[in-house]
Amino acid sequence: MPTDNDRSIFLSTLPASRSERTTAVAVVAISAVLFAIAVPFAGTQLAPVPAFVASYQSALAINDILTAVLLFSQFSVLRSRALLMLASGYLFTAGAAVTHALTFPGLFAPSGLLGAGPQTTVWLYMIWHGVFPLLVLGYALSKGKDGGVKVPASTTGAILASVVAVVIALAAFAWLVTEHHDALPVLLSGGHYTLTMIGVVSTILCLCLGALAVLFFRRPHSVLDVWIMVVLCAWLFDIALSAMLNAARFDLGFYLGRLYGLCAASFVLTVLLIDNFALQAEMSRLLGLARREAATARNHHAERERLFSAVVESSSDAIIAQALDGTITAWNRAAEQLFGYSAGEAVGQSIDIIVAPERRAEVRDILERVGRGEKIEHYETTRLHRSGRAVDVSLSVSPLHSATGQIVGASKTARDITESKHARRALSQEIEERRRVFETSQDLILVTDTKGTFVQVSPSSAAILGYQPTEMIGHSAVEFIYPDDLENTRNEMRAARRGHQMRNFETRYVHKDGHVVTLTWMGTWSEPVRRHFFIGRDLTEKQAAEAQFRQAQKMDAVGQLTGGIAHDFNNILTVITGTIGILAEAVADRPDLIAVARLIDEAAERGANLTKHLLAFARKQPLQPIEVDVNRLVLEAAKLLRPTLGEHIEITPMLADDAWTAMVDPNQLTTAVLNLALNARDAMPDGGKLALETRNVYLDEGYAELNDEVTVGHYVMIAVSDSGTGIPANLMERVFDPFFTTKEVGKGTGLGLSMVFGFVKQSGGHIKIYSEESHGTSVKIYLPRATGVGQTAAEATASADVGGGDELILVVEDDALVRQYVVTQIASLGYGTLEAANAAEALQVIDDNAGIDLLFTDVIMPGAMNGRQLVDEALKRRPALKTLFTSGYTENAIVHHGRLDTGVLLLAKPYRKSELARMLRTALGS
Repeated sequence: MPTDNDRSIFLSTLPASRSERTTAVAVVAISAVLFAIAVPFAGTQLAPVPAFVASYQSALAINDILTAVLLFSQFSVLRSRALLMLASGYLFTAGAAVTHALTFPGLFAPSGLLGAGPQTTVWLYMIWHGVFPLLVLGYALSKGKDGGVKVPASTTGAILASVVAVVIALAAFAWLVTEHHDALPVLLSGGHYTLTMIGVVSTILCLCLGALAVLFFRRPHSVLDVWIMVVLCAWLFDIALSAMLNAARFDLGFYLGRLYGLCAASFVLTVLLIDNFALQAEMSRLLGLARREAATARNHHAERERLFSAVVESSSDAIIAQALDGTITAWNRAAEQLFGYSAGEAVGQSIDIIVAPERRAEVRDILERVGRGEKIEHYETTRLHRSGRAVDVSLSVSPLHSATGQIVGASKTARDITESKHARRALSQEIEERRRVFETSQDLILVTDTKGTFVQVSPSSAAILGYQPTEMIGHSAVEFIYPDDLENTRNEMRAARRGHQMRNFETRYVHKDGHVVTLTWMGTWSEPVRRHFFIGRDLTEKQAAEAQFRQAQKMDAVGQLTGGIAHDFNNILTVITGTIGILAEAVADRPDLIAVARLIDEAAERGANLTKHLLAFARKQPLQPIEVDVNRLVLEAAKLLRPTLGEHIEITPMLADDAWTAMVDPNQLTTAVLNLALNARDAMPDGGKLALETRNVYLDEGYAELNDEVTVGHYVMIAVSDSGTGIPANLMERVFDPFFTTKEVGKGTGLGLSMVFGFVKQSGGHIKIYSEESHGTSVKIYLPRATGVGQTAAEATASADVGGGDELILVVEDDALVRQYVVTQIASLGYGTLEAANAAEALQVIDDNAGIDLLFTDVIMPGAMNGRQLVDEALKRRPALKTLFTSGYTENAIVHHGRLDTGVLLLAKPYRKSELARMLRTALGS
């Protein structure tokens, strides 16, 4: 038998080897040859030997009982239902053999015991030979690779139930074939088989063949499967010789068939006994091996215990053993050093000697948890030194088990963490401070690896570059640096790795919305962590301030220059105009010379107008400011403009009923309005709309911060808006320069807007241009309100405090400074705020935040969508979303240009905080 340790030790799960299959086939072949030889002589009558039947039945019963016992023993381990059925089959055949012997006529009584009749033994023989293959078929169907279906209940109960079931079945069959044998069909009549006999035998043969076929095809085969198939073959030979081919009792077929049956019973018993002998030998070998290993383990354990004691004593950690009641049972040298008590002083004492009174409940809780089998790791607490000082320790506590496995105490390791705790606290504080600096820094802090991939990015990236840190981390800096600055940045990083400091070099980054941001950098390289560290300061505001300062210097210089030229030129013109009169009188009789004098006089007049414009730009013209009703002045200007502009220009006055009076030179103001209107006409060669609007405004601190030349206060606004071609963005900074014009030669002097600019500034006011190509232009003049007048009802309403709210508002504005100002103002009213620089960003924010209550957006924005289109798209996604527009154009100009529907809310720039608050509440519906 195979004894390979890698294979199962049970025949029911042990895979059959090639040699076992060969042996089984050889046994079947020999049995078949013998069967073939015996077939012609099966009916040969031999001398009756009743003792043969008794011997055969006894041997068969003993074999089957032993086989059943061995199979039940394997079942008790494997719990296989298939084994239970097979063992029951062998137990049934053993009982059937005994019953058959008792009822056999002439063996114990002339007609058999138990009241047997002439058909009793025949029927018992058929039942016996039919039930066994039926149970083998059940075994074949239930078996599996690991024994098949398991019996979940007690194996002892299952075996008892099986024995009881077999006994009951045998008793029922015995009662049926003895007490009611007359009611059973006749199987043998006159020494010949009846049709019933033929049918019964055929059924038994079919059961045997069926069980054999199912078992053959249920692979893989175990050793037990192979020998059960041999048994079934012998069973077939038995039935054929003793129930089909023989002629009567005690003929050759009768004897040989029963010998086949006895052999069939012996095959499985033999392999089971051989298997048990092999198991006994293996167990004997393993027992000897176990004894040798136990002796080795005892020696090893003693050595380990000696080494363990040495390790415990030499450990730098305090190791303490204690009973579950807290009594100290072991105390190493490190514990003596840590707590100040010697081992002799500590052992036998309560653990409370090193525990402060307020922490003794904690110790009892730990011992209770350990008593339940729990292990405690790295528990930080405080214990007492003998001197009374506190010691910070980290405890690891494990249960101590006796030889029987019972928890009898606790093993505790204590490590002094006083210094490390102080160090951790200091490190934690330092890390927190650096984290706060990192998170609150207004400068951009970047950390990259050697390849330039961002490892850390400060939150200020959102304000400076428009990207959240998560959008940059893991990406290469190449994706964000302006292409022309890449090589310079790489050179700086290479120099840093060679030990040079990176100081004050400029690199431009591309903002998320596409514009370029210039940053000045300081950086360093850390070799231990192999990281680049950069701090970048945004130069955008600084550059804008410098540009504004340069523009102011330029305008001031040009103003001084033009003022000086105009002053000197006026002196020259004074001489010219004075002498031309004398000349005209002298040539009164010369018509040809009078015409020349008249030309000189007209040229001098044009020169005087030119110097007048130059002085206006230089803010040196003589003004005569008075209190002016701006509404009336605008209406009069509109009357003058109608014939001048032509019928293809639609003029619409939009005048505030409560407009304040302004302290201004009315003639210069009229000239300014006319100049602006004429410029508007030139921008609308094919016709269009011109809006003249007045309104009371208050320019607050926030607006003044964005426009340095503005003084906080009340102003009267006059706006001239057109639906013309607009001004290109690259020309906006030059529109107020004297002699700058985009008109054809001879169609403009370039002094119109510069004169208006100078007049407004000299009057203490402010001027602002809003323009978009293909949309039009709006020029707003802010003139100081006349003093000495009471506050109007409208002003009182406008300046009244309006409450805020707690709703969430999304602000969409492409100008970063304006966006920051608006978000600050809205947040000061108590609202939650989100912000976006363009329509694409705004839609992403809307998709990510379901709680947005109001979309507050600029109308004109760069990119694929303007404010109107953004609102349309947002309402498709969120139909209940409230909206509010803002624009540098006046409300009337926007509506008349057709960019907003009637009734849509618009807050015109600039606006005071109270106006913002009121419009927000209006838009939100309260």
